[in-house]
Amino acid sequence: MMTIDFCCEDHLVYYRFLGRVMGKAMFDRQLVSGHMVKHLYKHMLAWPIQFKDLEHIDSEYYNNLKQLQGMADSGDDISMLCLDFTTTSEIMGQKEEVPLIKNGSAIDVTNDNFPEYVEACLKYKLMDMVNPQLTELLLGFFDVIPEPLLTIFDFQELELLMCGLPEIDMEDWKKHTEYSGEYDEIGEDHQTVRWFWEVVTEMDHEMKARLLQFVTGTSGVPARGFGVLQGNDGNIRLFTIHGLPIDACLYPRAHTCFNRIDLPLFDTREELSEKLKLAITMSSTGFDIE
Repeated sequence: MMTIDFCCEDHLVYYRFLGRVMGKAMFDRQLVSGHMVKHLYKHMLAWPIQFKDLEHIDSEYYNNLKQLQGMADSGDDISMLCLDFTTTSEIMGQKEEVPLIKNGSAIDVTNDNFPEYVEACLKYKLMDMVNPQLTELLLGFFDVIPEPLLTIFDFQELELLMCGLPEIDMEDWKKHTEYSGEYDEIGEDHQTVRWFWEVVTEMDHEMKARLLQFVTGTSGVPARGFGVLQGNDGNIRLFTIHGLPIDACLYPRAHTCFNRIDLPLFDTREELSEKLKLAITMSSTGFDIE
């Protein structure tokens, strides 16, 4: 049973209409105030989705798969968990077993076919589960904006093009930032943290927006400021800078579920600036800097 089975018969018309409204807004150079999840911009550009994109829509499901991946990598026997190529879908309080591939209930998950299992889970969650709605949304958008015209953008640039650059209040950002790890005790008074805020303050408007995209998954800033910044689960999760030894993390890395950036203890301000900007830039290509 698909999500579509619980909707009114003509609901797909509204997705086509929404796509056309988004396309018309771009055509007329009007900004859209609502931000979409990251993988939708990738679909618009026909970019491949990645396993990490799953974190933005279902962090619990993503973390469970990561735990299974860790077990497989360490040589544990996955087949002992008695998994098969199915998943459980819950819609309007009704649960149903959904096959991820043909005859999925008859195929056990083993260490050998585990990569195919992860791929099937990713494909179902980000594509098959909402395929009718996603198709209509994209068709409506491409009714107005020809698809080839978007090929010059990456998915982060597309979000900024459609939603505009946010107004970023640096003082509000600093005020509502939490510190953990190596920065837990003295926070903003730590030398590396001082360098971080100096580098960010000197960034142009676009690079600041890209930093927000890198850490939170979107360039949007809440209307009431960073004090009400939300995580993927809808709960308040303030922007967090987590300190790590340089040997544990060579480059800054992001955890968008928690609006957290892991910031290594760099030796110089120049090294911090170089590696932070490189990490931000590389994230838009879909490659992990690590």
